[in-house]
Amino acid sequence: MGLTALQTHGEGLGAACVAEYRGATTAARFGDPQAEFKALRGDRGVYDLGYRAKISLTGGDRVRWLNGMVTNNIRDLAAGHGVYAFLLNPQGKILGDLYAYNRGESITVDTDCAQAEKILATFDHYIIMDDVEVTDLSTQLTALGISGSNSGEVLAAAGFAIPEMRALQMQSVSWQGMDCTVVRSEDAEHISYEIWLAPGSVRQLWNALLAAGATPAGSEAIELHRIVAGVPRYGVDIRERDLPQETEQARALNFNKGCYVGQEIVERIRSRGAVHRKFTGLIADGPVEIAPGAKIVAGDKEVGEITSAGFVQAAEKTVALGYIRREVGVPGREVTIGSAKATVVQLPLTDNLLLQEESSLEQHPA
Repeated sequence: MGLTALQTHGEGLGAACVAEYRGATTAARFGDPQAEFKALRGDRGVYDLGYRAKISLTGGDRVRWLNGMVTNNIRDLAAGHGVYAFLLNPQGKILGDLYAYNRGESITVDTDCAQAEKILATFDHYIIMDDVEVTDLSTQLTALGISGSNSGEVLAAAGFAIPEMRALQMQSVSWQGMDCTVVRSEDAEHISYEIWLAPGSVRQLWNALLAAGATPAGSEAIELHRIVAGVPRYGVDIRERDLPQETEQARALNFNKGCYVGQEIVERIRSRGAVHRKFTGLIADGPVEIAPGAKIVAGDKEVGEITSAGFVQAAEKTVALGYIRREVGVPGREVTIGSAKATVVQLPLTDNLLLQEESSLEQHPA
């Protein structure tokens, strides 16, 4: 896997180790991953987003064409705003997930580097007589992220003038003579921003954010933050065999936008009732060995499987994500994963839920 732009300019970066993450090689940790997780979850953690690929769509048919390709509404997307969406095959299986941003004269598709090749190939397959040009911007754009309640203050201290922004809104800004794009995240509880900029300037921005008080965080902390936030990752929590409604990502689906690839299956599921499985969160006390693929058991019946898991040291809890049968997946229900007892929880997890003592399960006997 190729180095991210930050790692390419990484001499003296201070990473304790580097590793592959989402299709690119980046810092795995700078020190204690649990302390880095706390910074991301709490006040001011900065991290490399070079594992995200950017794809530009231009041409007169770009809006109509992409609207017919993905599960969310591109047709009515206002300039300067984005949406989360799935890319499906005709059988309704999920080929990938992405964010699409309307940049006025173009659309920028943002996805993991690990998905970029498949998404580019799928786009190429479906462009026939359409006026759409697809350009891989991976060598032209990279990004840093900053997360936490004080992230806006850190950006201001580093010299950014950030206006009030809504979820998935983007703003073009100038920073130290450089053109950048700032994007506000979807997470309302844990505010974060992305700063898109030219690869050659990323180290300068990284140093400025550290000087403004940000704590560097590696991919191990980012992954734990993702799990606790209940955000599924394609290739790990969302697989091609999963159906869109099973993932519980209603934010990716729009039922009023018109036809798109795979729509017939999605609409059929909606009209015939809910699917049998759903994506959910689970919490177990203490550091528990839970591996992806581990089976979830209720009583003497296998009712689901784990897709991701991580240990939160401050709470002494192991948090997991996975799929479970809907009739069992009620928040508060006790289940077993291997030899460990766990509790089904509502996603996303709040800090109060993560830190509180295990609640009574009398209302939800196994």
